[in-house]
Amino acid sequence: MSKPLKQIHLAAHFPGVNNTTVWSDPAAGSHIEFSSFAHFARTAERAKFDFLFLAEGLRLREQGGQIYDLDVVGRPDTFTVLAALAAVTERLGLTGTINSTFNEPYEVARQFASLDHLSGGRSAWNVVTSWDAFTGENFRRGGFLPQEHRYSRAKEFLATVHELVDSWHGDEILADPDTGAFLRDAKAGSFVHTGQHFDIHGQFNVPRSPQGRPVIFQAGDSDEGREFAAAGADAIFSRYATLDAGQAFYTDVKNRLAKYGRRKDQLLILPAASFVLADTDAEAEDLAKQVRRQQVSGATALKHLEFVWNRDLSSYDPDGPLPDIDPDLGESHIARGRAQVRMYRDPLATAREWRELAAARGWSIRDLVIETGNRQNFVGSPRTVARTINEYVQADASDGFILVPHITPTGLDAFADTVVPLLQEQGVFRADYEGTTLRDHLGLAHPDTVPADRAAAS
Repeated sequence: MSKPLKQIHLAAHFPGVNNTTVWSDPAAGSHIEFSSFAHFARTAERAKFDFLFLAEGLRLREQGGQIYDLDVVGRPDTFTVLAALAAVTERLGLTGTINSTFNEPYEVARQFASLDHLSGGRSAWNVVTSWDAFTGENFRRGGFLPQEHRYSRAKEFLATVHELVDSWHGDEILADPDTGAFLRDAKAGSFVHTGQHFDIHGQFNVPRSPQGRPVIFQAGDSDEGREFAAAGADAIFSRYATLDAGQAFYTDVKNRLAKYGRRKDQLLILPAASFVLADTDAEAEDLAKQVRRQQVSGATALKHLEFVWNRDLSSYDPDGPLPDIDPDLGESHIARGRAQVRMYRDPLATAREWRELAAARGWSIRDLVIETGNRQNFVGSPRTVARTINEYVQADASDGFILVPHITPTGLDAFADTVVPLLQEQGVFRADYEGTTLRDHLGLAHPDTVPADRAAAS
């Protein structure tokens, strides 16, 4: 008996806080004006995507005292953008990346509960931590937390947010015009939390929202991050978008759920994925090469190489050979605030491997950076891309993808118009929304709003 077809989940990542954006392309628009966000969101909703995803950096990244050239300067505040998008969309989920290292539970709980009310139940929180002192300099506490403390704080932060939003059960508002009683219970929203990181008490002032709780996303690949996702997230934002790596990650994370009393369908695996479309596969391959060269200028290539070498390489020719000097293994790092530096745990081994690869292929510094770090995940005609995406999902390499176009705000248009109809024809993607909340779109249960004893009493 054949396994039933899985339904594919699709989302759209508004680019800018990554190495994907080609803001210099003539087709690119603003990353600040609201019209760009509105166009992008409306395209995603027209295509019946589950949600729009906003990443957020708390400090512009720099190297050598200069802002990194692919970062977007002036990205508006996440909650402000998502609240505005709630007014110009009806069904699309609204997911924001909010840091648990430098915020406070009461404020974050209030913001997401408010967004859930404003959007009719479409809010989601991508829970992240911050690892570097460079980012911490923007905050009164400053500095950074060791990894084990970051995740300890994140776990308690998330648990505290749940306590706050759960302090309203959903039946407290009476609003009886005859008696003048607005609340059934004057102590609605009361909470007390005492823990390692937070010691707070009071009354939460936002009533139970349509989803009960925001959908929880987690982005992190460490063992601690995977455990954090398995314990309490609804979806994990993964970086594994190749078949073999995706299947390994999928199996590992899904197998962690049982120890927390959770089923495998209670956590979705949604990797980020970039794409290039054209009429034919050959044309798409040619276009993809052009896009990769747009994404990696000579200056950008040298900055990427500095992630490993931890040296100022500005004097090197990006179209020349790799440096013959070894990486600097010092504690401080030239690439301040860039998470990529943590990917290279053995810089000497990486440098040696890259030199051998460049020598064998005849690659320059720029060629190496392009070929090793900026390949699009899906390249081809619409039919090829639709087929490949479906193959990955059916093979349990993911439950869907968060798509990251390289052009803003129109980079999603072609996918919506050409790939989505093919997935719908295959019966693996919705023809229309069947529910109103993001939990509906993702197939996630809604948290109970009224405890059983109170429901019985009512």
